[in-house]
Amino acid sequence: MSEVPLSALPRGSRALVVSIRGGRGLVNRLMQMGITPGTIIEVLDNTAGPIMIRVRGVTIALGRGVASKIFVRPYPHIPYPY
Repeated sequence: MSEVPLSALPRGSRALVVSIRGGRGLVNRLMQMGITPGTIIEVLDNTAGPIMIRVRGVTIALGRGVASKIFVRPYPHIPYPY
């Protein structure tokens, strides 16, 4: 499967973070939240407003601009490590 921005995933999707296409400040901020390449994420809500995700057992709200810079590889059947 190819890489897509996190902002394109529907609710309930699970994906592997592949890359973050942003400046050093953004990359560092996301690293502090636990969002790094190789991390599995789950999309909890992707309707209007911020995108809600679960990463490393924590729920995080991301703005759409930030979510569009996180590129992921969707996997329909990867288990989430709770």
